[in-house]
Amino acid sequence: MKTEVLILGGGLGGVSACLAAARLGARVILVEELDWLGGQLTAQGVPPDEDPWVEHTSRSASYSAFRALIRQHYRDNRPLSAAARAQTYLNPGSGNVGTLCHEPRVAALVIDEMLAAYVARGLVTILKQHTVLGADCAADHVRTVTIHDRVGGRTIDIVPDYVVDATETGDFLELADIEHVLGAESAAETGELHALEHADPLDQQALTWCMALEYFPDEDHTITRPTAYHELKAQKLPFWPNEQFAWTVSDHVTHKPLRRALFVGSTDNEHLFDLWHARRIAYRRHFSEGHYPSDISLANWPQMDYWLRPVIGVSPEARDLALEEARQYSLSFLYWMQTEAPRHDGGQGYRGLRLRGDVLGTADGLAKQAYYREGRRIRAQFTVVEQHMGVLARPGASSAEAYFDSVGIGAYRIDLHPSTSRIRDTVDIDAYPFEIPLGALLPVRMRNVIPACKNIGTTRITNGAYRVHTVEWSIGEAVGALLAFCLRNGTTPHAVREQHDLLGQFQSLLGDQGVLLRWPHYGALTPLSRRGYRKVLSQ
Repeated sequence: MKTEVLILGGGLGGVSACLAAARLGARVILVEELDWLGGQLTAQGVPPDEDPWVEHTSRSASYSAFRALIRQHYRDNRPLSAAARAQTYLNPGSGNVGTLCHEPRVAALVIDEMLAAYVARGLVTILKQHTVLGADCAADHVRTVTIHDRVGGRTIDIVPDYVVDATETGDFLELADIEHVLGAESAAETGELHALEHADPLDQQALTWCMALEYFPDEDHTITRPTAYHELKAQKLPFWPNEQFAWTVSDHVTHKPLRRALFVGSTDNEHLFDLWHARRIAYRRHFSEGHYPSDISLANWPQMDYWLRPVIGVSPEARDLALEEARQYSLSFLYWMQTEAPRHDGGQGYRGLRLRGDVLGTADGLAKQAYYREGRRIRAQFTVVEQHMGVLARPGASSAEAYFDSVGIGAYRIDLHPSTSRIRDTVDIDAYPFEIPLGALLPVRMRNVIPACKNIGTTRITNGAYRVHTVEWSIGEAVGALLAFCLRNGTTPHAVREQHDLLGQFQSLLGDQGVLLRWPHYGALTPLSRRGYRKVLSQ
């Protein structure tokens, strides 16, 4: 097969790159190993982590359309209550993490619908359940990529003009021997306040195997006790005195004890500060009586962080062991909640908790794929470091670095979960709303490979802000538009950044597509503090 743009990975970055490239007339083949597109939003089961301005100022036209289609799906296909239907900013789950908490399967359906017109025109070919086997490279170009059809068993060679690595952990960077970084850099290398003293490629953030739950207080849905339950339950983070399976956790910011119980009151309350309301994806009172017999909540909580072993850059056997252990970790936490957890109303265990795998497209109740918070990152022409966006690292500044080659915007706190080094607790610090520099999308050597998700030129620290849903979409959109622009104008991605006229033309094209390159009222935006973030969301 031949194509102009080959996108490897169907997460949000891959999807938005595909849409942007096809919208501008490029021919695209999109390869995804699973049967769902959407990555962290769908297959990994993580409701949108978005900035507090997403409803008004911070999203591109295409991301705004995506969110609107999700809401429209509920209006067209679900029996919403009159009150819910009247809400302009419908939040189907009324989850606290954001203003559009919804079921992963709905986003997967909407993504397929958004791509359908381009598939019908012959511009886009989607190859689900295909894995990448290898690449044939010559000097600074990839000539051929070999993929495997997991259902049909065939092997396919694809000859692309450009390759987009939108894999969840930057797998293609390893396969094609493209210069990259894995794990933690050292403070001596990056100069960052929060970098580790020594670089360690196997120091990787905890991943989480998410699950969907409903709750019937008068029923018993206790699962079979996981084989390694007692061993996993006894795990303690080295810097935390309590077992990880507990309602008291380490506060992400202060590292002081914080009680985050499953329930602190009735699930019928629209907003409560407990785990159940944090990522609730279906609020039953938003729908007609009986449509949802229970709320559905997405479990992606600190107690489920799996930090025992690294998953990336290890042998296939070690990777598979760690992933299976992560699955068992989540199931063990569920079993603890069902049988041993202190109840908010006295007693032990919430036996009425029941897995809802159907909303995740699985039979076992867990997500199709683990939620990866980081992966391999390219050695880029420009690397975003903490000094460009971290509040503490920019004394005297009132905003993040402004880039001459901005191709999008984003906003999130620098948020790192405990890692496999077991050296320190979370890093959760204030950051300014930021821009996405084109230089961070360009590898130092390769000329026809571009990253499109968590694998751009950030450090381990700044990746903690660039890894979330909205930013990944914006990265992918910039990449898809860039490659279509290069194909149309007979130029290259690196030349676009190097030549002032080309860069101006490309940035104008992005503007015409509804992409924001600068923050509106940039100087008036405040850094993302935890308290300020919750205040804006509540309004």
